[in-house]
Amino acid sequence: MARERVVVVIPVRYASQRLPGKPLLEIGGRPMILHVYERARRVPRVERVLVATDDERIADVVRRAGGEALLTSPHHRSGTERVAEAAMHLEAEIIVNLQGDEPLIEPAVIAAALEPVLADPNILMATTSEPMESTQEVLNPNVVKVVTDREGFALYFSRQPIPWPREAVRRSGSLEAALHADPSLLGLYRRHTGLYVYRRELLQQWAAWPPTPLEEAEQLEQLRAVEHGVRIKVVPVTERSIGVDTPEDLNRVRALIARR
Repeated sequence: MARERVVVVIPVRYASQRLPGKPLLEIGGRPMILHVYERARRVPRVERVLVATDDERIADVVRRAGGEALLTSPHHRSGTERVAEAAMHLEAEIIVNLQGDEPLIEPAVIAAALEPVLADPNILMATTSEPMESTQEVLNPNVVKVVTDREGFALYFSRQPIPWPREAVRRSGSLEAALHADPSLLGLYRRHTGLYVYRRELLQQWAAWPPTPLEEAEQLEQLRAVEHGVRIKVVPVTERSIGVDTPEDLNRVRALIARR
């Protein structure tokens, strides 16, 4: 079998506390997972797209639409672990982990994350970040924040607002008040997009590492790589994505799709 250079794997599971069966929820008359699948297919340099799932119902929907799906273990703790299992069946050099609840993600964002890994063999992992648009986003623990060094590599990811503008908060009494008083402070914050690009060898290592303390504390799988010293390139993008985590997110995405 010829070795493919770039493969997108979309890890999805049926169970969800807030939105059971989330990948199959309809948006614009079609299941959410198909919106994600089709956007991945539109990315230049991507040779193959595969849905990795724990549920035959999801696999069946993808296959009936002409896509490719692989059944994986129901016991994975993270999307990356599910992607790593799927990668055992692939010969790809570079693997993209695209979350299945990002039905509005722009193909250009996926391409931007791919670019540094394609261009530099020393970069083992990349992701993207977006600008923040509101105080509510900064304060929302479901919105993951990322800070980077001067070369654009991740220093840390957190559900809490980082960095902390100490003097502005001291003057205003709270971060919320500080952001309202000085909206330019929003420029300090970047929202992490749930999208990863790995070289195959790193993904195999990752799967062998046990969960790390910061990963378990924040419930953010990318911190496992950070704690092992992996330099994650964070590519800034301007396009906004909306991850569907709540019924409110779902209604917002449905409204946006309907307007288009």
